[in-house]
Amino acid sequence: MTAAGATPTKAGRREWFGLAVLALPTFVVAIDLFVLLLALPTLTKSLGAGSVQQLWVTDIYGFLLAGLLVTMGTVGDRIGRRKLLIIGGAAFAVLSVLCAYAPTIELLIVARALLGIAGATLMPSTLALIGGLFQDPKQQATAFGIWGGTFTLGAVFGPVLGGLLLAHFWWGSVFLIGAPLMLALVILGPRVLPEFKNPHPGKLDFTSVVFSLLALLPIIYGIKQLAKDGWQVLPIVSLVVGLVFGYLFVRRQKRLESPLLDLSLFTHKTIGTTLLNQLSYSTMGGGIMLLLMLYFQLVQGLSTVQAGLVLVPAMIAGAIGFQVAPKLAYKIRPAYVIAGGIFLAALTYVIFAVFPPHGSSTLLIVGFALISFFGSPTVALGTNLVVTSAPMEKMGSAGSLAQLSNEFGGTLGIAVLGTVATAVYRNTVALPAGLSAGNAASAHDSLAGAVTTAAKLPAGAAKSVLNAASDAFTSGLHAVATIGVILFVVMAVFVATRLRHVPPFGSVAPPQAPEAAPEAASAPSEAVVDVD
Repeated sequence: MTAAGATPTKAGRREWFGLAVLALPTFVVAIDLFVLLLALPTLTKSLGAGSVQQLWVTDIYGFLLAGLLVTMGTVGDRIGRRKLLIIGGAAFAVLSVLCAYAPTIELLIVARALLGIAGATLMPSTLALIGGLFQDPKQQATAFGIWGGTFTLGAVFGPVLGGLLLAHFWWGSVFLIGAPLMLALVILGPRVLPEFKNPHPGKLDFTSVVFSLLALLPIIYGIKQLAKDGWQVLPIVSLVVGLVFGYLFVRRQKRLESPLLDLSLFTHKTIGTTLLNQLSYSTMGGGIMLLLMLYFQLVQGLSTVQAGLVLVPAMIAGAIGFQVAPKLAYKIRPAYVIAGGIFLAALTYVIFAVFPPHGSSTLLIVGFALISFFGSPTVALGTNLVVTSAPMEKMGSAGSLAQLSNEFGGTLGIAVLGTVATAVYRNTVALPAGLSAGNAASAHDSLAGAVTTAAKLPAGAAKSVLNAASDAFTSGLHAVATIGVILFVVMAVFVATRLRHVPPFGSVAPPQAPEAAPEAASAPSEAVVDVD
């Protein structure tokens, strides 16, 4: 961080090369989110995986990654972010190879679980190191924009690279994509990345680590299961258990002299406001993406891979937005850039709110691309504000919260907004008369059930069922999009009001008013910096 009134140090070639090195784990993590879905049909056949085992191999990585983000962000602040990044990168490379050559589905599940733990070390350390490498606000903004663009490009090229490998090699080849990139990180990282750590970290409280896992994992599991199976006993119990341990975790953090998570980060005006906006944006994104994937696959008849490729324009639009947003924030206050983008995204959601039942899918593709472009300042500038507003010794923790808001928001959106869409579907679907009780119940339950039912019926009856299901599904999309319009308008006003004190990047901030005292958390720290 730069002292008030001091001229920030400009980054040189070493820092920009360091950013290129930090882009490696960012790119790999983005790819890894998609390659397993591509390889799942083939590996299921090769390893003889049952339905339960398929769920474990797909979910365990994300569960442990999200569950350990807070812990790993704090660990990086304590032992050194570069050290944790290198350890995590080395482990990720080895475990990727283990996944590729796993001889049984059980070993693959274990390897994916360990890979999730290794993955949790990468993003908090990466974000915190970017915040430390670049002291000049303009360069910071550009660096975070490049980081966001790298993640998006990884999401774009992941399915393409994975598809090419699966066309010529065995299922495990998709896991080898990241191994050489992580090896490059391990070799180059110690040479170009400085070390940052808290000189007075205090003792790591393992009880808090356990409490955080027992809070996050059941909550994430419960939300996912509710989205899949509806209101069942197990996911509800899981949510209750998670909330109880979440309460115990928060209570313990308030009592500890050196907490695992400094709760004051949430009360910090800039950090708290930005995290809430990021959570809102990722929640809507998760819900809308779920509905689009269902529409393209069940209504348009695309495969999973084809449906993913249809969303590539949105990813490219987001990558472009990541580069544009920092440039706008050089001249315009970040609050207005973020709020303006969210407001324009709200207007774009109107397209989804009035989308006709049998409208052109091109309209959905273009609309989602516009939302991704307009929402990119929320991620690019928002992550920058969260990380750099924290004291240097807590940047890892702040980075983990920024990443967790995106991970958790997407899961929350799939569950909550997916439930809203399902409820609207069931209340509005008008099935034709003459269906058997079993077929009617299946078609009434969901769009997927309607498609399955239609496949058993004569052409005329099948068309009637599919038309009714498509109309009801579109009504669900309208409801979710309307929620998006209202939520984003509210968040645009909230962000513009709460963050208007932040000057354009590179400008000198005006003196803080007394009521803005929490902003003092961004004052210079005494974190240990080792550039060797």
